[in-house]
Amino acid sequence: MVTLGIMILGFLAGRIFPARHKGKNEKVQLFFTLLLIFTMGVSLGQREGFFSELLGLGLQSFVFFLIPTLLSVAVVFPLSRHFMKGSGGQTEPDMTGETPEAPSKGDPMVFLALGSLILGILFGSRPALAKILSPLTLHSDWLLYLLMFSVGISVGLHRGLLSQLRRNLLKTLIVPVGIILGSLAGGIVCGMLLHFPLNQSVSIAGGMGWYSLAGVTIGNLAGASLGSIAFLSNLMREIGAFFMIPFLSRHCNAYTCIAPAAATSEDTTLPMLIRYTNEETVVFAVLNGIICSAVVPVIISFCY
Repeated sequence: MVTLGIMILGFLAGRIFPARHKGKNEKVQLFFTLLLIFTMGVSLGQREGFFSELLGLGLQSFVFFLIPTLLSVAVVFPLSRHFMKGSGGQTEPDMTGETPEAPSKGDPMVFLALGSLILGILFGSRPALAKILSPLTLHSDWLLYLLMFSVGISVGLHRGLLSQLRRNLLKTLIVPVGIILGSLAGGIVCGMLLHFPLNQSVSIAGGMGWYSLAGVTIGNLAGASLGSIAFLSNLMREIGAFFMIPFLSRHCNAYTCIAPAAATSEDTTLPMLIRYTNEETVVFAVLNGIICSAVVPVIISFCY
């Protein structure tokens, strides 16, 4: 909720922010996005047993990432086309009726994100470098807050957004409902494929990208092995969203881009959404992240 409050402050600042500096604000978002991905990589590299977990449980974790994510996309896409304005293979028009220019296929953002993550993991795996970077990783929340303030400015620069949202309040539930249904259905499919008990497979998929909560909670409830799968699969979902959003923005509608991000659409994956969609979708993404995040502990608790 802190990130939402900071984004609201950024939105208010955006109402008086000079429009001619919009490009500079976007560069600030890019910088903090890559820096956050880097710090995520450093934290993973520092995690005790991370590489052995990845090797030992990687395939099962990948299945628990891929199927729930794809089914979320498969559910959200038709729902958003039917109940929300959509245009199939185009990025959706914004509130002014103009279609944002989608980044070209050669856009380097995906490669920059991947490079930042790998570099962070390599740095984090070296104790001496990790120690030097510890002030950065320990205060990564502040990086996120600065990023959310900048994103709020971008949303605040867009006029008429709140009035349009008030007229379409019920539509804000369509995307999170689709994501939740797709994720839970994916958990059931994963359980059948990998011969996991239904409650375990659904709880893992029900993490919806919130890897820290899912990993710790499921680890305490069902053992370290299952907790590691929950951690890795939901981590893969967050990282995978960075690479799926650009593809979905070209081949589906803007709302569908929120589906792989799930619970992370209110913070870490939000900069990618604002880069590849539009301000309206960003607001829907924030609301979706809040709803999905609130549902995650309920799903996990219900399963045990």
